[in-house]
Amino acid sequence: MSYTLLIADDERDIRDMLASYFGKCGYEVLLAEGGREAVRIALRGPDLILLDVGMPDMDGLEVCRSLRDAVSCPILFLTARIEDADKVNGFAAGGDDYIVKPFSLSELAARVAAHLRREERQTAKAEVKFAGGLVINYSAAEIAYRGAPVPLTRQEYRIAELLSLHAGRVFDKEAIYEKIWGREGEGSSAVVAEHVRKLRGKLAEAGADSPIETIWGLGYKWRS
Repeated sequence: MSYTLLIADDERDIRDMLASYFGKCGYEVLLAEGGREAVRIALRGPDLILLDVGMPDMDGLEVCRSLRDAVSCPILFLTARIEDADKVNGFAAGGDDYIVKPFSLSELAARVAAHLRREERQTAKAEVKFAGGLVINYSAAEIAYRGAPVPLTRQEYRIAELLSLHAGRVFDKEAIYEKIWGREGEGSSAVVAEHVRKLRGKLAEAGADSPIETIWGLGYKWRS
């Protein structure tokens, strides 16, 4: 299967290097030299986006936030430096991973391939109906309540997917973080709690009772 990558970076040398490398690896590559151009090109539906954080016209966090209602593919940030606060902000904006410059091309390719494999596994699942009219279509990565779609960000959906596939099992926040954002990140209970809060809020707005229960001192579970 041929995958399409969108590479958005204001440094031409980096764009050209990544385009050449991933092109030789068999990927179709789309290029953007700024944030606004990245938003426009992302609507073509790439399978994964490599997004520079520090673009001058519209930074990577703004781009990510603006895309998450329309694009569900993995978004990997490229950045020259990273601190804990930056990670929290990036993941809260809808990013899936951070790659720190300068990076190894082979490691970057491995991270890209890992995220794409995870996407393939998720799309191989079927639709499941839950009590109260809630339906999760795992193949389409969508949740609906009584026939009406519930608009979720990528991370919100993946938390619901993780918990629902293991109904009755308690996951602590660190385990959720690792499974959703990957082992490379440093687990943040604040990021997980914020995403669960937003997920519950969107289910409530749709009229559904949230099946996600808080087990105080332990974590969260999907009501079985």
